[in-house]
Amino acid sequence: MFGLGVWELLIVLAIVVVLFGAKRLPLIGEGLGGMITNFKKATKKNKGEQAKIDDNSAAVKEEATVINENTAAENEKS
Repeated sequence: MFGLGVWELLIVLAIVVVLFGAKRLPLIGEGLGGMITNFKKATKKNKGEQAKIDDNSAAVKEEATVINENTAAENEKS
């Protein structure tokens, strides 16, 4: 895992406990969990909006194609 061994991870954990204190670690974990949850919600919302945009742009392209075909047919008649 990232080239870190067990001892390196334990040292990092010890430094985090010393810096933030054991009482604040659960609060930090909650905050990180909330951030991850919000990120997932925003990503799902963005995917839904992107799908709507793609559908709308496909419809516009189809309409433009029909208009171009009608215009071409009218020009051929003239």
